[in-house]
Amino acid sequence: MPTEPLYDYQRFNYDKPLYDINEIRKFNPQRHEMEQLTGVVHVDDVKKGIVGFKDVSDDEFWIKGHMPGFPLMPGVLLCEAAAQLAAFFARKFNLLQAGDFMGFGGMDEIRFRQPVYPSTRLIICAQATRIRPRVVAQFKFQIFNNDLLAMEGGILGVPISRKENL
Repeated sequence: MPTEPLYDYQRFNYDKPLYDINEIRKFNPQRHEMEQLTGVVHVDDVKKGIVGFKDVSDDEFWIKGHMPGFPLMPGVLLCEAAAQLAAFFARKFNLLQAGDFMGFGGMDEIRFRQPVYPSTRLIICAQATRIRPRVVAQFKFQIFNNDLLAMEGGILGVPISRKENL
């Protein structure tokens, strides 16, 4: 049975995101090659959801080595893209109410459905399923590529403070 999209992602304007990379950088600490989120086009306050995107370019750092002659976006970077969208939502709207940023707490029921290649746009949809302030933010997510479900699953985010690691 096909998975229904969390949101009708085709109706949003990806040329004019609500939050661009500069706004994302105010909440997400990743920089340079590790930035896996290009923009955010929709925020759903009622269902605690968000839709964003990642433009996969022809010069991504992983192309040369994964796989030579057949560039296939690594699954771990797809996971990272979903995590960055969830983290942006959690930090922007202070869902965790703690920590300097949201770190990986775990992932559940991850399924890769379609390969992702360079020169494409990933559409990432996420929705909070459980929030325990100061403890955990749990999300379900989907990643679409060329209108096909490329990946889906669940992700746990936990608050992390810089002071704890010094």
